[in-house]
Amino acid sequence: MRYDVWIDRGGTFTDCILRDRATGELRVTKVLSSDEAPLVGIRRLLGLGANDAIPPCEIRMGTTLATNALLERKGARTLLVISRGFGDVLEIGTQARPELFALEIRKPKPLYEAVLEVDARAAPDGTPEREPNAEELARALEAARSRGLSSAAVVVLHDYGSGTLERNLTRAARAAGFTHTVGSHELAPEIGLVARGDTAVLDAYLTPVLTDHFEKLTRELSGSRLLVMQSSGGLSEPGRCRGPHAILSGPAGGAVAALHVAKSAGCARAIAFDMGGTSTDVSRIEGELELRYETEVAGVALRAPMLAIHTVAAGGGSLCRYDGHRLSVGPESAGARPGPLCYGAPEATELALTDVNLALGRVLPDAFPFPLERTRVDARLAEISSAIRERGGSLSPLEVAEGFFRIANQNMADAIREVSIKRGYDVRDHALVVFGGAGGQHACALARELGIRRVLFHPLAGVLSAYGMGLADLSTSGTRELGDCELNEAAAAELGAVFEALEAKGRAALALEGARTFVTRRKLELGYRGTDHALLVDAAFDAATLRARFESQHRAEFGYVRHNHPIELRRARVTVSGRASEPPASAPNARAPRGTRRPPSSLFWNGELLRDVPVLDRAELAVGARVVGPAIITEDTSTIVVDPGFDLVLREDGILIASPVDSREDTVNRPASRTNGPDPIVLELVGSRFMSIAERMGHTLRRTALSVNIRERLDFSCAVFDAHGGLVANAPHIPVHLGAMSESVRAVLALHPDAEPGDAFVTNDPALGGSHLPDVTVVAPVHDASGRRIAVVAARGHHADIGGTTPGSMPAFSSSLEEEGIVFRAERLVHRGTFERERLFEILASGPYPARRPSENVADIEAAPPRLGTGSDLGPTPRPNLGGDGRTGTWAPCQ
Repeated sequence: MRYDVWIDRGGTFTDCILRDRATGELRVTKVLSSDEAPLVGIRRLLGLGANDAIPPCEIRMGTTLATNALLERKGARTLLVISRGFGDVLEIGTQARPELFALEIRKPKPLYEAVLEVDARAAPDGTPEREPNAEELARALEAARSRGLSSAAVVVLHDYGSGTLERNLTRAARAAGFTHTVGSHELAPEIGLVARGDTAVLDAYLTPVLTDHFEKLTRELSGSRLLVMQSSGGLSEPGRCRGPHAILSGPAGGAVAALHVAKSAGCARAIAFDMGGTSTDVSRIEGELELRYETEVAGVALRAPMLAIHTVAAGGGSLCRYDGHRLSVGPESAGARPGPLCYGAPEATELALTDVNLALGRVLPDAFPFPLERTRVDARLAEISSAIRERGGSLSPLEVAEGFFRIANQNMADAIREVSIKRGYDVRDHALVVFGGAGGQHACALARELGIRRVLFHPLAGVLSAYGMGLADLSTSGTRELGDCELNEAAAAELGAVFEALEAKGRAALALEGARTFVTRRKLELGYRGTDHALLVDAAFDAATLRARFESQHRAEFGYVRHNHPIELRRARVTVSGRASEPPASAPNARAPRGTRRPPSSLFWNGELLRDVPVLDRAELAVGARVVGPAIITEDTSTIVVDPGFDLVLREDGILIASPVDSREDTVNRPASRTNGPDPIVLELVGSRFMSIAERMGHTLRRTALSVNIRERLDFSCAVFDAHGGLVANAPHIPVHLGAMSESVRAVLALHPDAEPGDAFVTNDPALGGSHLPDVTVVAPVHDASGRRIAVVAARGHHADIGGTTPGSMPAFSSSLEEEGIVFRAERLVHRGTFERERLFEILASGPYPARRPSENVADIEAAPPRLGTGSDLGPTPRPNLGGDGRTGTWAPCQ
């Protein structure tokens, strides 16, 4: 084959790159997405007519087809076959409401149309206990098939290991005429009925859609080879790519390419930043791509290997609004239709982020793929400016636009913090790999806000996800349950045989697809006994090394370790990769510069209108050339804005690297307006930042808790308070907690006016704002560098037991508080960073009805101060606007 074609089929556009193996030439095109888009793109790249035959090629494709089918509910008509008595278990799920404060609750509709309960069940060790009557089963399946159901998902209780009963049921379904069948053990051979069942249903619902699409393509591509990108960042033959494996097919290509770009530039750590039209995808890179194995997509629990990509609703189409109090960006999007105002569609009525960048000078009308209209953009910004003046503010239209720009940047910066700081990694140690059509407009501002000192722009940044298809390897993954056995030397010594079996199976599968060389990644999931969350660590075969790796990662991510607490081996995971063809060259062909240079432009930056900003064509830049900001670099698929205080250098491999060259003040900290009322920009920046902090606190609390009420029932709340205990921001957690936590915080501050940096307190006393005794609140004051208290953070969670006359600490007929359990009256839990463990044990063992499991109470309480932090997470955003008492300025409007 002479040609390689790499395709990323997106929701709006399909990006296509062709490589001529004979010459190394790369050609690029974009076409509107449709089922025929890959064929249209290939013919265009080869200069063929609409009906001309396509010569043999190797085609690698990523697609949003599975994601779109899921979101639009356009999958196969599916039957769920499940153990009797569990027909509604997937609909019930975990009972968690995705939006706790929503008044209009909309339950997601199940993907399956009908349920068939059968007498099939295994014992907890996987031994079959009951099997259905074959004749009755056949009649029931035929009846379901006659109603038009064509795909079947089979889920049998405890049959995740051997899959014996599930295989029998899938054979029966195929005999009854079902065209696609799947047993849950095929995709997720792991404990967890709901996630395993949801994954099987997702496969039954989506895989037929993918299969039909790939078969149609294959018929048109006679003699060609088709490989499909999986969510894990590896390629597979179409027959091996299942629906759950294709959810992140497109974004995975971009992450693979970002890894390549980072390595080419000598960056050991990097953040992949992909900003498109409706959303921004970010992921973290450190020598390899990070994988996760459980997530939720469109309300469906999913267990499948996929890249750890975090998505935020901030893209070029994100709607920019003013509600009379604050500015906001997203999550709604204008989409491709009607699009931003500047696209000129008559039905477009709302301002979008692309409009904002056009007004600020970050988008050039003559460098866009089609003409842009600015008149309606200016008019809408003037309307918002006028509305702000009516409420006592004073923001010019361009300051309004810059406010929207800063808010969008903070939303994206929070997404980057999710994959770095929240995981215990210093984001300042990372490079920022920028791609997607809109990424270059925000990259420098993001880098300055996050303290990132290297920003990388690949010459194919606008189509980098398609480029990543050409860089990817074939891959497959395998999993083995380890029975939650305790980590010790005997258990660690047995791991070698487990990994060897998984690797042999993976290598055999890839050899059938033409792989010649193999690379294996061995990982282990470890977790503290009593918790649901596990950490993924590099495999080793001795207990001491594994414990050290686990505790190091746990401390980095959560801020503490549980000394002498048993660690369990949860799962062994293997990824086998194999290369079947040579990767592309690191740099694409340089194109010729444009014939005429664009005139200088204007850029509104940090409250100033900068004139005579040079506009350069990327093709004009010589290797080693240094461009000093402000400047604008145009290219075929995107625009790069070099902010003041940055310079840009072109490397030999075509990668542009931007770096800050001064210590200019971050625009986030600059007072945004001259106003007598609350600043609508700062109000949104501070409010969303504090909300993000509270949500991260809750996320960590859930992952590390021993109490089943916290980790499964989600009976907890987290919030940020001002220096006097007034509520500033809370995550969308339990309302009854949030209404009373301010009283608890104020009571703690009143009883401990001498609280020092590093102190934390615990209370559950109803007289001090508590509810019932199992709801235990940890309060941590936050101080600045001078030791002044500037805020307080707190978390309240329901402990499984706190003592009392009955287990669970909620006796129905108690006549005194001590009969309900142990009372903490604002006890000092941590003093100058030292945890008072023995004192806590003494309290839990005191009284006539002590706690039944004090070690679990101590473990949950001990972990809370690191989760709440010491104020570093509050970041720089609010501090320049705080008054001397910690309440004036920014805080009061937030309340």
